[in-house]
Amino acid sequence: IPFFSVPVVWTLTNVIHNLGMYVFMHAVKGTPFETPDQGKARLLTHWEQLDYGVQFTSSRKFFTISPIILYFLASFYTKYDTTHFVINTASLLSVLIPKLPQLHGVRILGINKY
Repeated sequence: IPFFSVPVVWTLTNVIHNLGMYVFMHAVKGTPFETPDQGKARLLTHWEQLDYGVQFTSSRKFFTISPIILYFLASFYTKYDTTHFVINTASLLSVLIPKLPQLHGVRILGINKY
């Protein structure tokens, strides 16, 4: 996009990616198809359904490492500018904290309760 600077583009890329992944992985519950688990999956997010809830599998590691790599790239190309760094860090934490094993099935402050 010609009218945005390189740091703004990298920060927007990071924030849009993390926002999309948060919505897809941690906010939307249920499945788009019928499952043989008698409706148990409809109460879980995609992250909680991934690999039947088994922690630290290769696919879960990939989904954890990919926003970290994007964060490092965005930080490098923004030359660690304070404003961009704070925005990118907040965006990274918003997708990493829900991935913690301690938060499996936890609904904080009623968010995503139903």
